[in-house]
Amino acid sequence: MPFQKVQTEKLSLAVVRQIELLILRGILRPGERLPSERELAERMGVSRPSLREAISDLQDQGLLTAKAGSGIYVAEVLGSAFSPALIQLFSNHDEAVFDYLSFRRDMEGLAAERATRLGSESDLKVVQTIFDKMEAAHDRNATEEEAHLDAQFHMAIIEASHNVVMLHMMRSMFDLLQKGVFYNRQMMFQQRTTRDAILDQHRAINHALQDRDPKGAREAVEHHLGFVESCMADQQKAARNEAIAQQRLDHETTQS
Repeated sequence: MPFQKVQTEKLSLAVVRQIELLILRGILRPGERLPSERELAERMGVSRPSLREAISDLQDQGLLTAKAGSGIYVAEVLGSAFSPALIQLFSNHDEAVFDYLSFRRDMEGLAAERATRLGSESDLKVVQTIFDKMEAAHDRNATEEEAHLDAQFHMAIIEASHNVVMLHMMRSMFDLLQKGVFYNRQMMFQQRTTRDAILDQHRAINHALQDRDPKGAREAVEHHLGFVESCMADQQKAARNEAIAQQRLDHETTQS
């Protein structure tokens, strides 16, 4: 008969499983510091030796890492999504920017659609809270803060879609975005008219999500990222035109 004796699970394995799920679900994020050993043991209701054994297992898996004199952190596991050579290749070729935006348009459109169906009320409150902060930053003309909240807004939608594969894949993409590999978000906030348009587009996305309108949410995301793509194309053309104009100016100056 295919039956075995039921055994009580080791406490350390239960701790491992819980922390694994928190990382998998994106609740514990790369680079985030865990509470102290004493506090964490109290929160989880386990002994410190059981906790130490679990932490050691998670370090062996590469999910946690220790920093001398600082504590235990969630490992920067996203760095493995792209090799250094591929990141450098992205940085050297403009077409990667537009492929990236096209990829985001497809993935985030799907995520927004899923979020209207699968997102909880708390998920949508997170999206609303971030949008409210975006509006406040916009009114204060805090462009750097607004750009940072822009990325948070999009990640909140992906989190609300409740697909852990999409979550970690898109987090790795946003990690590269924040490092300026694909493009500098600050460029999108240089002109007031562009900033106003971007805020209105996020407002439309938020409204569709809060109304749980799948079609409207997807269309709003696609419209927004199409606008970003158009702006980036215009900026690249303007940069090329300026380079040509500078060559003409240099030539005329040397001829005089």
